[in-house]
Amino acid sequence: MRLISGLLALVGLAAIAAVGYAAWTFRDFDPKAGSVYWNMAKRLAETGNAVEATVWRRKVDDGLSFEEVEESIKSVAESENIRAVGELPLGDQVTLMRDEQWRKLGIYLYCNPLTAAKMVEYSEAYSAWLPCRVSLVEDEEGALWLYSLDMDMMIYGGKPLPPDLKEEAMHVKDVILAILDGAAEGSF
Repeated sequence: MRLISGLLALVGLAAIAAVGYAAWTFRDFDPKAGSVYWNMAKRLAETGNAVEATVWRRKVDDGLSFEEVEESIKSVAESENIRAVGELPLGDQVTLMRDEQWRKLGIYLYCNPLTAAKMVEYSEAYSAWLPCRVSLVEDEEGALWLYSLDMDMMIYGGKPLPPDLKEEAMHVKDVILAILDGAAEGSF
């Protein structure tokens, strides 16, 4: 019995030390960093897929066609005043390369160039997140889904961004969420 009590005490001490170490290590992080990583961990546990843990997704309302949602993406983006900087019709390319019909997949690229420049000036690593992407994909059952990177990790996941940069990044986040939400409903 003393052996078990000793082992439990040792495990408890190790747990307290680990929590203390984590608190000390991450003390300079954004106050929301813990909840960002907790939410990612929950999504990872639910899906078993690291990529799914780092994206936002919206199911498109039934009855909307791929083309209608595509137009909605463009319309909402324009109304939110974000610059379209590219479009990748990957589903069409796969169809051409396989010489047989494949499901629909389009990726739409958006950017606020001045915000992007500030992000890169802050850290060149942010260039890997540029430009913002919205993907429209037909799943294997024919349902349409919208995806984009979860920008919370970029905004809150480390040391706090400078206030002006954080404000701009939060605005871009709001724009991307508006595109996802509006396009999922077919807004114009």
